[in-house]
Formats: sequence, C-alpha cells, structure tokens
Amino acid sequence: MDGAEKAEGLAVVIDVFRAFSVACFLINNGARAIIPVAELDTAYQLKKENPEVVLLGEREGKTLAGFDYGNSPALIEGVDFSEQLIVHSTSAGTQGLVKAAGRTEQVITGSFVNARAVANYIMKEDPEVLSLVAMGYAGQIPADEDLFCAHYIRDLLEGRETDLTKVRQQLRRGSGKRFFNPANRAWSPPRDFELCLDYNRFNFVLKAEAYRKDLFVLRKVVL
Repeated sequence: MDGAEKAEGLAVVIDVFRAFSVACFLINNGARAIIPVAELDTAYQLKKENPEVVLLGEREGKTLAGFDYGNSPALIEGVDFSEQLIVHSTSAGTQGLVKAAGRTEQVITGSFVNARAVANYIMKEDPEVLSLVAMGYAGQIPADEDLFCAHYIRDLLEGRETDLTKVRQQLRRGSGKRFFNPANRAWSPPRDFELCLDYNRFNFVLKAEAYRKDLFVLRKVVL
C-alpha cells in the first residue's frame, strides 16, 4: 500500500491473485466498466443507488455478504456481463488502485493475463516515470505472484526473456498452493490458479478514468 501511495508518473497496480486477473475476465465478458472501490460502505451505497450494479469482491479471499460474486475468475469466466456496470472491492488490488489513481498521471492495472499488453502500452506512452506497484497480501506483505509479474513486465520492457514455466512451478509450490486446499474450494477453486496464470490471454489494458467525486472507472484500452 505504501508503494501505491508513493507511485508517480504512469502507475501499474499489480494484483495477480486475483483482483486484476478477474477484472480482465469481466471486461472480456462484456462489462462496460468497473468501479474499483476501497470501502465496502461505498460498494453497498452504489448498489443501493442503482440495483442493476453488479457487486463483486472479497475480504480475506472470501465472498462478501450481499455481493453477487466473489473474486474468482473461475466462477465468472462463463458469465455474460454485457453492458453491466461492476463495482469491485478487494483486500489489496482495488485499495491500491484507488490510492494511486488520486495522485499519479495515469493508472492501469497489471496481471499475467495481460502483461504483454501492459508492456506495449507503457512503450507506447513512453512515460518519464514508471511505477510498478506489486500489491501483495492485503497490501501489506510481499507476494511472489505480484513481484514475478512486475519483473516480467520489466523484462518485456528491457527485451529480456522470462522463464514463465519456472514462474508457474514456483507459484504452484508457494503462494499458489492455497488454490489446491480443499477447504478453499468454494471461493477459491483450483482453476483460479490456471486462469490467473494464463499468460497474455488478453490484448488490452484497463485504465482508470475519473467517474464522479472520488470514484474511478476502469475501461478497456485495446493495444
């Protein structure tokens, strides 16, 4: 979270497991925009104002009371969100995005599913300052998947190869092993691991734009 607060220039807020992987699937499945929010009260208020809004998110990984969906790509990958407005609130990714969006020149999300598109966008924009913000667990503790993704984006920018097979293997033994715990299956199924590491599946980035007051929306920019 400190990194999000200190970000400058063009900021890429990275959350692989699972916020900004989920966000790409939502947009790919037709959602017209995503409103990332930090506070649950804000999410519930937006739903009260517009019952057609879809609430999606988690705390401690688990689906929230009154929310339509949890933060799982596996559980929404086949859902048609055509023209729907999504309100998304998570423990790390959306928190960091809200902090960074209020202070930087522009903010995009980052995950493995669109990392090459992120690198291409950065090269196109050619910012004077670039901030890669790896959000980690609850925005407080470093997480390998987010650091690996940041390193991969850096390597793409600098023309270096990344051993993505090794990354997958390390994450399967490390931070990704929670997806294979039967106790987590209802809200964090094993397929989440595969979908979040479906490298470069999407050719777009999600860019934060002003919406109203202190709210932002994520919209698709196709590369």
